[in-house]
Amino acid sequence: MIWVTGSKGMLGRDLIKSLEKSGLEVIASDIEVDITNRSQVLSFVKDKAIGAIVNCSAYTAVDTAEDEREKAFSVNENGPGNLASIAKSLYIPLLHISTDYVFDGTQDISLTEDIKTKPVGVYGQSKLAGEIRVRQTTEHHYIVRTSWLYGKYGTNFVSTMIKLMNERDRLGVVSDQWGSPTWTHDLSEFLTHIIVHRSEQWGIYHFSNEGRTSWYDFACSIYELGKEYGHIQNSCHIAPISTKEFPTKAKRPVYSFLSKTKARQIFKIEIPHWKSSLHSFLRGHYEP
Repeated sequence: MIWVTGSKGMLGRDLIKSLEKSGLEVIASDIEVDITNRSQVLSFVKDKAIGAIVNCSAYTAVDTAEDEREKAFSVNENGPGNLASIAKSLYIPLLHISTDYVFDGTQDISLTEDIKTKPVGVYGQSKLAGEIRVRQTTEHHYIVRTSWLYGKYGTNFVSTMIKLMNERDRLGVVSDQWGSPTWTHDLSEFLTHIIVHRSEQWGIYHFSNEGRTSWYDFACSIYELGKEYGHIQNSCHIAPISTKEFPTKAKRPVYSFLSKTKARQIFKIEIPHWKSSLHSFLRGHYEP
């Protein structure tokens, strides 16, 4: 039995589908089980035959985190710490989802798992603190860092862009931040692969879709494919703008292209290009 936390979120819902498709039994929880409350976590796992935990719970409000530091650290550090402790006591693996925000985003390179972390905002700092708690608590962990998540469930960049493109005749999108989009379906397949094959190659892995792009180029592709598949009826001009022209409370990484070499080599997987996954998502999975 696989316990998925954050089960009603964008990734959690896709992950449950992927796990069940692989024939695995899933037990799911969301806000009704507060992972920051150790007694609630202990009560939940009591008398359940749990074989692995996948932590999809997170505080992800990047800008709001600057004003809610305590809450961000509670969810992103203490929560994973509690789950790691439970996993260790049950002798089962913990799969924990992390982020490209653990890096400062200043290096125009392919980011490998061993590059020094240096988060610049509260969100990234809290996620790094969670990674450290997991690593210090249990050896049997997989920490999977990802970036630019989008999917069928919940608000994300793709759904927001389609909404705005249908409402406006002009839209400015940041063109000087670089990374890789990630479809939650593809990340879910990777997490399921880890659980099914149980390589016991513990540690940190990076996973996003292949290929590097900017938010602007990503938006242009969303517009083109949104038109092709009938999700956008409006004519909208997309203009490139600089980060300085779109200020946010929390600083975003300029470069967050994650290297997937380790994940491909260890798990013998093929990772779809982001354009291919965006095609698949908008062709048959997107719902306004």
